[in-house]
Amino acid sequence: MSVIKVSARSRTAAVAGAIAGVMRESSRAEVQAIGAGAVNQALKAIVIAKGYLAEEGVEVICDPSFVDVTIDGQERTAIRVVVEPRHR
Repeated sequence: MSVIKVSARSRTAAVAGAIAGVMRESSRAEVQAIGAGAVNQALKAIVIAKGYLAEEGVEVICDPSFVDVTIDGQERTAIRVVVEPRHR
């Protein structure tokens, strides 16, 4: 499964649609962002996707974590949020 990468300039509705689509296909989505603006856009998109999926009866949970990534030979710290259905 590929990671949905979000930037500060990402459109939240488009990212939300991607998250919901991945959730429908594989029941698990990973969203990654580096920087405050990107994290803001990512979290807004997750909230919107949560609404889309709730309309279909799917309740989701989020598990955030830090991950180290290499970009252009430099180590950076990203926030990765795993979105999964809540199992009751």
